Amino acid sequence: MIQPWERIDSIERGRFKVFRVREDQSRSPETGEEHAFYVIESPDWVNIIPVTPDGQLVFIEQYRHGTEAVTLEVPGGMVDPDETPAEAARREMREETGYDTDEIVYIGSVAPNPAIQNNECHTYLALDARRVEQQHLEGTEIIDVTRVAPDAVPGLIVSGRITHALVVCAFYLYDQYRTPPDDAALRPSPDGDGAASFA
Repeated sequence: MIQPWERIDSIERGRFKVFRVREDQSRSPETGEEHAFYVIESPDWVNIIPVTPDGQLVFIEQYRHGTEAVTLEVPGGMVDPDETPAEAARREMREETGYDTDEIVYIGSVAPNPAIQNNECHTYLALDARRVEQQHLEGTEIIDVTRVAPDAVPGLIVSGRITHALVVCAFYLYDQYRTPPDDAALRPSPDGDGAASFA
């Protein structure tokens, strides 16, 4: 059985706007040797899939500086220190699309890159989502809103139109939500405040 490594020491190596980098000195459980590892510390992230009353999915298009390309995604972002993941998901949806809902459902979480990151990405559905206001975008955000039929999503992934790995994961979780496993123990259960309804 694989045993965890023992962390001996940790030093902050850099602090940036949305993440910090630390260097850990950790001891191998097999050899006892110590090695350095670098970890990106970041707040948890959220994705939310807004589903309109007529069954369409609300997507956004925006330019991503990492890949220098315009991507097709669902609303999402970081969880602020004073909010739960469900609250962050709703806030991001309203800011980026102007849509809102009375019912947000947690459908699962993934570790974006456990080799070098310490955070999780939580995915939610917004059921019966409706446009209630204009977008509230930050100064660096330029976002278009579009609607997509659920049956079109697999083709958009295979064709490379949807390339964001966490969005692909979100739609795997969405498929599991739509066709839940027979074993109830396999269904996602949030830690306390994952699922939420808003009046």
